[in-house]
Amino acid sequence: QVQLVESGGGLVQAGGSLRLSCAASGNTFSINDMDWYRQAPGKQREVVATISSVGTTHYADSVGGRFTISRDNAKDTVYLQMNSLKPEDTAVYYCSARGPFGLTLARGQGTQVTVSS
Repeated sequence: QVQLVESGGGLVQAGGSLRLSCAASGNTFSINDMDWYRQAPGKQREVVATISSVGTTHYADSVGGRFTISRDNAKDTVYLQMNSLKPEDTAVYYCSARGPFGLTLARGQGTQVTVSS
């Protein structure tokens, strides 16, 4: 089994920055891709960034150029650097880990990000 714990959320003014962390434990050798996604009240869940086991990244159009996903395989941790934050980025942010065939292995408990205008 894999467990994920997010941290780093908080309240920030528009234009500010935050860095989220997601630490994995357990059978981390089974993890291939990792995602950050967010869920805002009344909105659909949105995958904002994905990173593969070899570092290939993909971003949602809504965050491209502002967010950067990275991973430290030695620490079993994935990060989301969020710059130029906007009020519409307000959401609960979750990380997830996927294994072979893209199957979801685990999801974290989420961390709240609130951007004030």
